[in-house]
Amino acid sequence: MGRYILKRLLVAIPMVLGMTLLTFILMQITPGNFLDTIRMDPQVSEETIGHYQKMYQLDKPMFQQYIHWVYNLFHLEFGYSFYFNIPVAKVIAGRLFNTFVLSLASFLFTWMIAIPLGIWAALHRNRWIDRCIQFFSFICLSLPSFLLALVFLFLASQTNFLPLGGMHGPDFENMNFFVRSMDFLKHLIIPTLALSIGSIAALQKIMRGNMLDVLSQQYILAARAKGLPEDRVIYWHALRNAINPLVTLLGYEFSGLLSGAALIEIICSWPGLGSLMLTAVRSKDIYLVMANMLMGGVLFIIGNLLADVLLAKLDPRIRYDKKH
Repeated sequence: MGRYILKRLLVAIPMVLGMTLLTFILMQITPGNFLDTIRMDPQVSEETIGHYQKMYQLDKPMFQQYIHWVYNLFHLEFGYSFYFNIPVAKVIAGRLFNTFVLSLASFLFTWMIAIPLGIWAALHRNRWIDRCIQFFSFICLSLPSFLLALVFLFLASQTNFLPLGGMHGPDFENMNFFVRSMDFLKHLIIPTLALSIGSIAALQKIMRGNMLDVLSQQYILAARAKGLPEDRVIYWHALRNAINPLVTLLGYEFSGLLSGAALIEIICSWPGLGSLMLTAVRSKDIYLVMANMLMGGVLFIIGNLLADVLLAKLDPRIRYDKKH
């Protein structure tokens, strides 16, 4: 297993570099750059533009700029943000926690609700509770997350029960720790629900289908024929095999922890990396875009590696040795 993990990590290095190179080329070949917005100001002279070009190294050839960025990357430097006029690392650090908390809350809420719901629906197949779950799942799948966010914000404006956006209230600095925590959780509810409802509907349908498929297998019938308790048959034998396909989804979910949901963050005024990425792309802040893409790519690779390792631990049939 250790050799397999090391091999995957070594293969990941050219993959990440290829992804960043493609991102860099796409940002460079699109018309315009960040200095175009400065040129629109008649009070800015050409000497000032030239100074900015040298400072941001925009006067060098494209691939020389990329090689310089990769060199700095190996020294843990992500470059300089044109738009915010500070190092990229500081810009991302200011938004990293916000997106991580929102994505983690959505991830945990989705899996804690969807897995038991899918099991429950499978155990009550074609009964009224199963039909109700599937009916509401189809509705939730057809509703985009941004529409759900708008509906929740409208309901909050009518009831005044939940805040209408942001991360905290206006008097946040003067609150004690408990009141701050409650205020933060209240602001977290609407974006978390908007991100989670569609995912819950999709995940529970997958879990229900997997569970029904496993429950029809011969070894489940044999376990029941031996007189094993029903709870042990379901939650030890059936669930362990039914959840294996869902472990693969953990890789994609893990990679999304820091990618955020730009539209939800904008609608709910949540200051995260998703809205930051949109700002960076619109302003042609190339090094900020590349840093965001780099984090997403690294997390995607780590997430898939984590999913493969978990599959090997959960399923004894999977082995990563020299023969496979």
